[in-house]
Amino acid sequence: MTGLTLTPTWEIYSKQLQLLKEAVPRARRFAFLWNPANPAAPPAVRATEDAARSLRVELQVVSARAAEELEAAFQAMTHARAEALLVIPDAVFLTHGARLADLAIRHHLPTLYGLGDHVKAGGLIAYGQSVRDVYRRAVVYVDKILKGAKPADLPVEQPTKFELAINLKTAKALGLAIPQSLLLRADQVIE
Repeated sequence: MTGLTLTPTWEIYSKQLQLLKEAVPRARRFAFLWNPANPAAPPAVRATEDAARSLRVELQVVSARAAEELEAAFQAMTHARAEALLVIPDAVFLTHGARLADLAIRHHLPTLYGLGDHVKAGGLIAYGQSVRDVYRRAVVYVDKILKGAKPADLPVEQPTKFELAINLKTAKALGLAIPQSLLLRADQVIE
């Protein structure tokens, strides 16, 4: 067995939380939205809790297993006075990206996602592995196998290229000024 994984190392959640804190420097209470039905989620929760402790911010972990639970999750975040939100990459959340973006704006929660598609759907910020780069590298793997390489001899690769995307339309809707230092590092800025 070989291939490429889209599952990032757990350090990415620390980086995402740092970027979100940089975008919303006055925030002290962060929410973390996860899907407990996703087997990759529990280690992500632990990694994000560790990151929150090191950044000395509060973290409220909120779950949603399906689209029907999103509204209640946002109400819980608002009730806990969350000032920003980090969303774990998950199929449920990706499928309902526009709804998540709308809820985040309605509840005035600057949000960072793990996949760039969320920013295209109206989300504020995304930081995560480049899916395009993973596809490009997959072609190299297929080529090697077609040329005779044994899949068992090829290592499973972790993501190596990460992208930062920012949606300035959403920032404006939230009344948020994105720091220039963050904009300069962005791979994609939607205006």
